Amino acid sequence: MPEPTDRRYGPAPLPRPRGPLSTAVTEALRRPPHDLPMDLGADLDPADPLTDEDLQLTLFLCYELHYRGLRGVDEGWEWQPTLLAVRARAERPFEAALRRLVGAAPVPPGGVTVGLTELVAADDGPPLAATLQRRADLTQFREFVAHRSVYHLREADPHSWALPRLGGPAKAALVEIQTDEYGNGQLNRMHAELFRRTLDRLGMDTGYGAHLDAVPAVTLATNNLMSLVGLHRRLRGALLGHLAAFEMTSSLPNRRYGNGLRRLGLDEVATRFYDEHVEADAVHEQIAVHDLCGGLVRVEPALAGDVLFGAAAALAVDRLFAAHLLDNWAAGRSSLRAPAPRTISVPATALPSATGGPLAGVA
Repeated sequence: MPEPTDRRYGPAPLPRPRGPLSTAVTEALRRPPHDLPMDLGADLDPADPLTDEDLQLTLFLCYELHYRGLRGVDEGWEWQPTLLAVRARAERPFEAALRRLVGAAPVPPGGVTVGLTELVAADDGPPLAATLQRRADLTQFREFVAHRSVYHLREADPHSWALPRLGGPAKAALVEIQTDEYGNGQLNRMHAELFRRTLDRLGMDTGYGAHLDAVPAVTLATNNLMSLVGLHRRLRGALLGHLAAFEMTSSLPNRRYGNGLRRLGLDEVATRFYDEHVEADAVHEQIAVHDLCGGLVRVEPALAGDVLFGAAAALAVDRLFAAHLLDNWAAGRSSLRAPAPRTISVPATALPSATGGPLAGVA
């Protein structure tokens, strides 16, 4: 299969394996579709599935086949039965760990909209956004952007899996939110495109999936959660709850991210992605809570608990992600597994230092 000429839109590069299972899957994907050993992954029993590099990369590889695909990998792998069986074996401990992490999410007397509001109000995650606004240096901000690139370069896609699974008011609400995410049909306004410009302004590789090898398991887990609830119809309520939690906790952090970039001397092109979310997500929050999740539960009341599970899981995994970054930075370490790839065409004078002056170089 020839290499694509345009790396911006995928498929993603095939990342390096991180353990025996992801090694076996990666080696298989380099060949034409074929049956995998029936017991592959049967002994999977990680101590912490949410931070296990081998499990999370295996899941990401399997899920990515349903998105843009993987560079050099035959598209016939997407529905290969024995690979789907491996994915299912990896999903079981992952979902079980998520449910242990958040515990029971009972629906309060006021219903799912009250439950969502209470979950968000009780969330007391590590102050990642405040740190990026006030203290992070340019290297740390680049790390944060590298982590988030795995999602933001395909922003909205996981939640779009819900569209064919909904009807009525919930579907209409989701279309309204997703239309904004996709720039109302204008390429230069798509949120993924705005984020690509942020990467570019920071002198970083803007290719789809370019930072996969650099990010750790906890970052992959934040993305795999979306794919898990997006690809399983039985979890459609959790998918909508996940989106609602995203929208309800977005405006203030994005304002802080934009202000952090301005503090570091970046221009309005670099901050537009974050500035756009400050206004858009304030509107999306109301739609997501009342029309999307509320609309779903009015039609399917039995899904209320799933909605709250999805929201609680989104918040809990993001707390783990934020703690990973802040703990590493506090210890003087990088939060990445490897340096974030950077472009070589951006002049050094275009990149501000942490104090606003030019950097000596981008490498």
